[in-house]
Amino acid sequence: MAKKLAYDMSPQEQRAAMDFHRRVWGIDFPEAQAFCRPEWKQNIEMAMDAQPALVTVPNSGIPAYLTFYTDPDILRVLTAPNEAAEIFGEKQKGEWTSTTLIFPVVERTYEVSSYGDYNNNGRAGINTNFPERQPYLYQTICEYGDLEIERAGLAKIGFVAEQKEAAIDGLNKFQNLTYFRGVAGLQNYGALNDPSLYAALTPAPKAWGGTAWMNGTIVAATANEIFADIQSLVIQLINQSSGRINLKSKFTLALSPAREGALTATNSFNVNVADLLKKNFPGMEIKSAVQYGALTAQNPQGNALGEMMQLYCPDAGGQDSGYCSFNMKLRAGKVVPAESSWKQKMSQGSSGFILRQPFAMAQMIGF
Repeated sequence: MAKKLAYDMSPQEQRAAMDFHRRVWGIDFPEAQAFCRPEWKQNIEMAMDAQPALVTVPNSGIPAYLTFYTDPDILRVLTAPNEAAEIFGEKQKGEWTSTTLIFPVVERTYEVSSYGDYNNNGRAGINTNFPERQPYLYQTICEYGDLEIERAGLAKIGFVAEQKEAAIDGLNKFQNLTYFRGVAGLQNYGALNDPSLYAALTPAPKAWGGTAWMNGTIVAATANEIFADIQSLVIQLINQSSGRINLKSKFTLALSPAREGALTATNSFNVNVADLLKKNFPGMEIKSAVQYGALTAQNPQGNALGEMMQLYCPDAGGQDSGYCSFNMKLRAGKVVPAESSWKQKMSQGSSGFILRQPFAMAQMIGF
């Protein structure tokens, strides 16, 4: 019997063929134009058994980590800024081999007497002193191994670069601390504890009670009361300097960031403290550092005395009144290789704060 193609079949035969495919093979081609040859046809019974149990763990997704996204913009933890050099300036004195810094001081001496053609009285001379400061050297070590470098790289983190940044940041943090506090056991003092500093002033009592400017986060003192405290520091500097410092001099007012915010207090004439300072002391610059916070000053019993504020004239009499000093800013040692790691020493040196003219700084505690 001749083989029939789809186009040779009658509609009834085509429907019968499609019904066969649906029934036998479970395949439905409603738009099919041709079918297999009759000799290829098989009468295969479809298995009607229930689906057997899975060998693998039931799952309908992909591993979750394949959908994770790592942000290449690394967030670095921030700490308080290093402000000592910004407030007082910074200079290099000596080098890393220096063990002691000597600062010659010359004081003029003179005696006058009545004139006479044959008189031989009166003398002019000088007195010299040689105060000393001792630099302090300190160090830290960077260490990194092959495996941890590679693993950190998977997270797009430059492990070696980040470690070196951490070392430099740590050295600078300690240097900033020495500029404020010095180094115990050495002739190395900070701006807050130099033994030649004048005694701190006590702030005036405030109308709300006590001597502080703030009650928690509320500015409790009035604008005029705050201005009066700062004004007393200016007058103290003028008195200490015997007139070398005056209202036209340059001033740096250093206090904590919280107390700097109190300078926005406004009086009844809608004038705030910052405006009063700018009008009355045009050469005054205001700077802040967290080291002036409430834990800065303590009495012998270890109790906090309150916030500290310093008023500083940087160039009294045309000379540097003081500055932060280092003998070595950064020294990077050689990279030392081991079997599968490296290490490098990084070091610095600080001489603390060099207060050249103590009369050029006044301070107040407990405001």
